[in-house]
Amino acid sequence: MEKLSYLFFIVTLFSNCTQQTPKKDYPIQPISSQEVELTDNFWSKRIATNRDVTIPYCFEKCEETNRISNFEVAGGLKEGTFEGIRFNDSDVFKIMEGAAYSIQQKYDPKLDKYLDDLIAKIAAAQEEDGYLYTIRTIKGDSAMTRSEGNERWKEVRNHSHELYNVGHMYEAAVAHFQATGKTNFLDVAIKNADLINSIYGPDKRHDAPGHQEIEIGLAKLYQTTGEKKYLDLAQFFLDERGKSDIRDYRSTNKWENGSYWQDHKPVVEQTEAVGHAVRAVYMYSGMADVAALTGNQQYIDAINTIWENVVGKKYYITGGIGAMYEGEAFGENYQLPNHAYNETCAAIANVFWNHRMFLMKGESKYIDVLERTLYNGMLSGISFEGNTFFYPNVLEFDGVNKFNQGDFTRKPWFNCSCCPSNISRFIPAVPSYMYAQSGKDIYANLFMDSKTNFIIDKNNFTIEQETKYPWAGSVKFKISTKNTVDFNFKIRIPGWANNQPVPSDLYSYLNESQKQVHLFFNNKPVDIETSNGYISIQKNWKEGDVVELVLPMEVRKVVPHENVKEIAGKIAIERGPIVYCAEQVDNPDGVLNKTVSLETQFKSNFESKTLDGVVKLESEEGLKMVPYYSWSHRELGEMAVWFRME
Repeated sequence: MEKLSYLFFIVTLFSNCTQQTPKKDYPIQPISSQEVELTDNFWSKRIATNRDVTIPYCFEKCEETNRISNFEVAGGLKEGTFEGIRFNDSDVFKIMEGAAYSIQQKYDPKLDKYLDDLIAKIAAAQEEDGYLYTIRTIKGDSAMTRSEGNERWKEVRNHSHELYNVGHMYEAAVAHFQATGKTNFLDVAIKNADLINSIYGPDKRHDAPGHQEIEIGLAKLYQTTGEKKYLDLAQFFLDERGKSDIRDYRSTNKWENGSYWQDHKPVVEQTEAVGHAVRAVYMYSGMADVAALTGNQQYIDAINTIWENVVGKKYYITGGIGAMYEGEAFGENYQLPNHAYNETCAAIANVFWNHRMFLMKGESKYIDVLERTLYNGMLSGISFEGNTFFYPNVLEFDGVNKFNQGDFTRKPWFNCSCCPSNISRFIPAVPSYMYAQSGKDIYANLFMDSKTNFIIDKNNFTIEQETKYPWAGSVKFKISTKNTVDFNFKIRIPGWANNQPVPSDLYSYLNESQKQVHLFFNNKPVDIETSNGYISIQKNWKEGDVVELVLPMEVRKVVPHENVKEIAGKIAIERGPIVYCAEQVDNPDGVLNKTVSLETQFKSNFESKTLDGVVKLESEEGLKMVPYYSWSHRELGEMAVWFRME
């Protein structure tokens, strides 16, 4: 209690001194994971593993690989040389962000102290004017390579990652401040942002960051401090794209015309997702932030168009994006090979983007994309143990190709370890995607056994979910309140439950389900009407009210659009939000040549001791399948998501 009182005092003091409430914001606001108590047997285990294994493990690897030592050397705390890659600073910042979320959910004094000690090292590494880029501070300009930038800011538009690194620092500093009330990390971030703001602007230096991320961090700094200069700088960086004198905009080569960096056109003129996927989707997220905070309709129109392009032509059935190994990039329209790149970081970025789109527009199609990515293309990126990772996420494996940065299966670390560090900050934030609120509208977006706190008109109340989702389709919402409370409860009906696997014609089900979604209020059936994908129940809610949503958990056969040539004539299998694959460990004669007919029927069975507890499928012909996210946890062998149609 003393710690909470201290935190309240510090946050209030900082607010009174520096904060101004932003005039515009997302019209819908997420309910913080701090308000959610997970009691399920799916995500709560993963969050606990992230807290107990992944975060400590990632910090340990950062120490082993001298990512943390670089800050000490740069700060004069020890002798040494720079070790690693120029963007390794960002891995430390991302893990710190995850640690802050973890502390917010379950206080850990040892982790709190570890963060304070680490912040002191980062502060020491910061140069007097606020500059923070350990490789330059240690090596000096003369020893820097061209891609590192042999003077400050020179290589920002391409490869230096000077601004990318600190963008992640801003996000981590805001998360740390929100979790602890301390400003020690936020002070470092603000000092750096003020330096960059003094260098860049309409009458100053002009550059578009080569790897987008600072735009997101600056928006968070603005929301935290109320200092509009940070929001203006975020928009400035976005508006600088497509205006470089070092690009050849007449060229069709992505390296020459800047399309690899999304620097080939002004952002408001871009209509197709091109280039490096993570860069692109961080940019779309930054555009959404700036649009929400300024009301910039041109940004909104642009990302609406790009979103339609991604979901309609460049989106994997597993929720992955970024098909190409070359450049970790989006392919051409409908270019979706099974030997996909599908970087784990890109899946995480896609969740960020779609959540922002929902917060702007309140349409369930964005959560449909978010959920598919969350349960499949993102979750496959980390093992159940929490200490091995996929960088790419293929949809087919021959048992031989070392597709994962030189390995057959998940690896404990990478030379470029953006994915493990990104996962460490993403997993603890998952509960914040469950609910959202706009005035008296409460949105239930994701389904997890849980208890969540809300407040409307000074009435505190909770909504408890009882569910075994994603394995079972029943979701009960129980209201607990001392006083009756008036709100509009908007419950999402997933697209897959309405015969639409994704919100486009990129994929479709072979046969429409005849099973219906059912809704009950206090055990009485209720007619279902939806708007923007949500059921709305407006009433004065009282203690003990119960809404039950029943979704049809059928095994469904998915086929691709005819233009997706790499998987033409093939079928994928899914059940609820889960995409399935077949592994050779369950099918000893191999899976790459397996077929599925239109008439093939599958039986489903929950096996609590298999793969951390999953529903397995088996066809009449003996084809055994497991959730895609769970593959590569057992013996080495073939894996397939798509099967020839018989």
